[in-house]
Amino acid sequence: MFSQFFFGFILFRVVNAGGSIVPLDYGTFQGASDGNLTKFLGIPFARPTARFDLPRPPLPLRGLQNATAIGPTCPQQALTPIPGFGNINRTFISEACLTLDVFAPAAAHSRSKLPVLVWIFGGGYEIGGTSDTDVRPTVERSIYLGEPVLIVVPNYRLNAFGFLAGKQVSDEGITNLGLRDQIFALEWVQKHISAFGGDPERVVLGGLSAGAVSTGFLLLNNNQNSANLFRGAFMVSGSPWPAPTVADGQSYYDELVAANNCTAAPNTLDCLRHVPFAAFMATVNSTPDVFSYRSLSLVWRPRVDGDVVVQNTFKSIAQGKFAKIPILSGDVDDEGTVFALSSTNVTTDSQFIDYVQSNYLTAGSRDEVAKIVALYPQDPTLGAPFGTGSANELTPEFKRIAAFGGDFLFTGIRRFLLQHASKTQNTWSWLSKRGKSTPIVGAAHSSDMTLFFPTNATSATDSVGIDSLINFLNTLDPNVSDAPETSVHSRSNSTVFWPKWQTPSAKGSTSLLTFSDPGVVNVTADNFRAEQINYLNSLHLSGVTVIGL
Repeated sequence: MFSQFFFGFILFRVVNAGGSIVPLDYGTFQGASDGNLTKFLGIPFARPTARFDLPRPPLPLRGLQNATAIGPTCPQQALTPIPGFGNINRTFISEACLTLDVFAPAAAHSRSKLPVLVWIFGGGYEIGGTSDTDVRPTVERSIYLGEPVLIVVPNYRLNAFGFLAGKQVSDEGITNLGLRDQIFALEWVQKHISAFGGDPERVVLGGLSAGAVSTGFLLLNNNQNSANLFRGAFMVSGSPWPAPTVADGQSYYDELVAANNCTAAPNTLDCLRHVPFAAFMATVNSTPDVFSYRSLSLVWRPRVDGDVVVQNTFKSIAQGKFAKIPILSGDVDDEGTVFALSSTNVTTDSQFIDYVQSNYLTAGSRDEVAKIVALYPQDPTLGAPFGTGSANELTPEFKRIAAFGGDFLFTGIRRFLLQHASKTQNTWSWLSKRGKSTPIVGAAHSSDMTLFFPTNATSATDSVGIDSLINFLNTLDPNVSDAPETSVHSRSNSTVFWPKWQTPSAKGSTSLLTFSDPGVVNVTADNFRAEQINYLNSLHLSGVTVIGL
């Protein structure tokens, strides 16, 4: 009894042969040694939550908790089969999935005050889990460079479980549950990360794809004050998307109610809560997914609720309503190719027009759609993968759709955010053209992940990306190391200076750190497809795109 009382109040790490023990105020957790770091897996940051309930603090846990195995994955939506992009086989799925993983240097202790990266996985808000990115090599690289960091990877609820919308959802105050889970995890980090050796005042939030989009949402001012929970943002292939309203999601709510025989129930939301998991999951799986014809016009996604997402995200950006913190953000050259694979049945100009109108511009005028058609012509030499001529023309419209989609929801939004944020804070951006030789998809969405999370980071020779990230986590500047002035500092192989985004380049434009094959890194201008991107962004700002998304 005395030892439990003692460990509950003195937060430090006890090292033993099997790993480390960290006491928190609601439980004591034993991690596992993994080389020169310690990993704590499956730590609950919220109590097992009933379906469609807000996250709440975890319940007290008695005895030593085994934190050596990945926790359950949140329910995954089945995706339309696309060759080469199948569903990941998840062995342990549960609605009680609000756990997180902590990767820390083995030498860290409660007084280390190391910088922390909170990493949000991607998956189109439909799939994903904490093990999708192997973050261990990045922690190992940080130790090797003398700039040790911690990385925390939380789960969050997905698809209908995390992003159900409609009046009933709004009335109960349970909108954007997936984003609320992420905020709750950030609050957990503020309260508990010091016990693992992290500094709650040195947290950077980052993510890939939907995780990067989430980072962008939490960067914006909102009623949950999420932007106060981190001091820097790191966004890989994603920025704060335009968001439809919760009311716009009513039809999807009604479809789930009908499909689950809840229409006649006095409380349809409560009825949905009690539908057996397998039956409810089957109805979720029948809704469109990211690899269906709708592609990036997602059914389950963050929406304007006046609370977590207070208004049209483009208005917030244009009004400067975002955290004034350093930003590191970038894209690959061919963001749209993977998502265009689901539209190979679109083969004519008229079908392209219908694709754009029905998926992304349902509130747009005929003239606005015609302008997009003119800016993205039926010319494979202008499509994505960019710079590959007439090659990779999977269908007559494939490269056209890929070019439009990538600019519409990735490259253009990144540029819009940086155009505004660079006026008030330090911003850096990159473009990856690595993998251009990959058939059909080229330098595809998320292919730049290996720049920052390589499989063998300690011996990496092409380390500009990962070393810049480690610098950013430590100093909020990708060019500035926090390593001691010793020979250890020379272990970084990065000799490239990364100019801020608003810095004029030799061509008189803003600067992108550009990664090209084979192993080339230089600075290029972020002024390509300016007319197209400016027009798409004007549509986002006017609000005509949010209803269709």
